[in-house]
Amino acid sequence: MASANNKTVFLKKYTQRTKEKILQNLGKVDRTADEIFDEHLNNFTLQQNSANRLQKEFNNYIRCVRALQVASKSLMEAITEVYEPQWSGSEALYAQASSIEVLLQDFSHKLGDQVLIPLNTYTAQFPEMRKKIDKRGRKLVDYDSQRHSFQNLQANAAKRKDDVKLTKGRENLEEAKRTYELLNTELHDELPALYDSRILFLVTNLQTLFASEQMFHTEVAKIYSELEAIVDKLATESQRGSYTLKKLNSTAANNIQSPIKIHEKTSVAISYPVPITNGNSPSAATNGATSSSSPVSSTHSPTTPYEHEPNEKAVAATTTIVTEAQYQNQESLGINEPSYQNASAVINGDGAAANVINNNIESVQTDNGMNNSMSSATVEASEETHLNNNNSQNNNISATTTNLPPGVLYRVKATYKYVREDADELSFDVGDIVNVVEYDDPEDQEDGWLMGIKEGTNEKGMFPANFTRPL
Repeated sequence: MASANNKTVFLKKYTQRTKEKILQNLGKVDRTADEIFDEHLNNFTLQQNSANRLQKEFNNYIRCVRALQVASKSLMEAITEVYEPQWSGSEALYAQASSIEVLLQDFSHKLGDQVLIPLNTYTAQFPEMRKKIDKRGRKLVDYDSQRHSFQNLQANAAKRKDDVKLTKGRENLEEAKRTYELLNTELHDELPALYDSRILFLVTNLQTLFASEQMFHTEVAKIYSELEAIVDKLATESQRGSYTLKKLNSTAANNIQSPIKIHEKTSVAISYPVPITNGNSPSAATNGATSSSSPVSSTHSPTTPYEHEPNEKAVAATTTIVTEAQYQNQESLGINEPSYQNASAVINGDGAAANVINNNIESVQTDNGMNNSMSSATVEASEETHLNNNNSQNNNISATTTNLPPGVLYRVKATYKYVREDADELSFDVGDIVNVVEYDDPEDQEDGWLMGIKEGTNEKGMFPANFTRPL
């Protein structure tokens, strides 16, 4: 019953106010004007809009500072990994990198505690004041409506002589006037006071903000100056050759690559279908016939070390035979890679020199085959390792999307602590698990932010993606 009466009263007031506003807009009746209050209202509107924008931009600034903190930490970790421990000033560089991380963390906390919280408190009083202003506007319409009704009763009182309605109309008018004037007086006092408080608020908060910025940048500048000095010292020492690798002895390398004596326990003789013959040697003709009619063959036979050193003619002949055999083999097979052929030749001089020539050719062929096989095996192993590394990286980046509750896209684990700044954000500690879900309204989605439900508490809100890692 009481609820029905309240609805009836509310509907009656709403109808009277709507009728009064229409008449005022049409110019049928006058309205109560208050120029001083209108000026206070304009100042309040400007103050509220400025405070809301300041709060929005400062929230964005703190988000960027926290993102800078994460990015700076990753950068310093990469720098300390690149800077080798044996280099000059490595310990100092590691310490300064940690100092930068601490400074950024302190700076972020100071901005949140000493600037953002007072700013939120300051802007929270505007919605309450706006409600009071709207209520004052409704009471003003009620007052004008009662005033016009009483004026009509007074005009008709002489004709009808109805004192009861006139008395009731006067009481309603006085009640509406008293309610309106009470709210109007309060707002005349509160609006100017709120408008004047903006100066003290801005002075206090901006002083804290600028002092924190100045202290942070001063300390960071000192650290970066020390880091620059460390790198300059490293550059000076590098120019002196302190960290330059020493080259190997070229004479020793040449001696290894050009041996004079051959002491091989096992020799590999490979015959190719392209013979090199000499008409003065019957053994050469026999070898040529055998080579042309038989495929590639290899024999392993133990030999004794040679004690004879090849003379200059023998070495020259060896070089000539190998070169011609390579050239002929490339033309016959049509390939670009070098190949070696075993050829028997009669060289005027000591017979031991001819043996040295054959053994030189055989050893070169054997070494070349072994090197080619080792190189191909190394390339295949490198490619396989590269593919495995790529696969492992792709597996680490992907998140598990199976066996999840309905509506959950995937799960993430908090790697950093995050304290929410707005009511629609989600707070969590390091190690908390969050189920990532779709946004209720896709237009609310922001770059770098996710919507999730925290496991254990079922709290829902937005959170920065770079504070977590996917599971």
